[in-house]
Amino acid sequence: MGQVSTDDLLAWVRAFARLVAEHRDALTELDAAIGDADHGANMHRGTTAALAAVDGAVPASPGALAKKVGTTLVSTVGGASGPLYGTFFLRLGTALGDAATAAPADVAAALRAGVEGVVTRGRAEAGDKTMVDALAPAVAACEEALAAGRTWEEALAAAADAAAAGRDATTPLVARKGRASYLGERSAGHQDPGATSAALLLAAAAETLGGRGAGAPDSR
Repeated sequence: MGQVSTDDLLAWVRAFARLVAEHRDALTELDAAIGDADHGANMHRGTTAALAAVDGAVPASPGALAKKVGTTLVSTVGGASGPLYGTFFLRLGTALGDAATAAPADVAAALRAGVEGVVTRGRAEAGDKTMVDALAPAVAACEEALAAGRTWEEALAAAADAAAAGRDATTPLVARKGRASYLGERSAGHQDPGATSAALLLAAAAETLGGRGAGAPDSR
């Protein structure tokens, strides 16, 4: 398995920003049903700013790049998504450290640290109808694939598929966290926008870090 470089991580950020732009309206429509109808706009603003922050002066290491992305997302994405996505990337960067490249197992461990940061920051668990419902199974699938001796590309593909399945599984759930929780039983029947953008994040990782090149899962 090859090493993950700063350029690889930058490609991931670029792909995520592109997918968010492509699915901006869909994310907004999902959020209009159970939230404030601003998730698409907020994520587009944040990912655009994050890309601008690292694209001109690329940090020296994957960890430094992830931290810069996280800091930018915290300051530019509105609502709860900014602190949550920002925490994900900040924890990811801290776990990666200052090394010039990272082995796949180290990236998987950093992804786990990022998800744990989101869980701690948002006080959410699997089944609460949040981005955790996409992120947690994705990281678990990645870890399980690597432990089974599958390639890095296969592990990231499994992560993207698990994130998409987790996203779809939020539809029948009753929200227990965030703005959607105010709706109670009425939140059931709607796909969670945060889980949807998180699935885009993992699709971008599979496309760039793992060379899948298959695009994003359906954001419906």
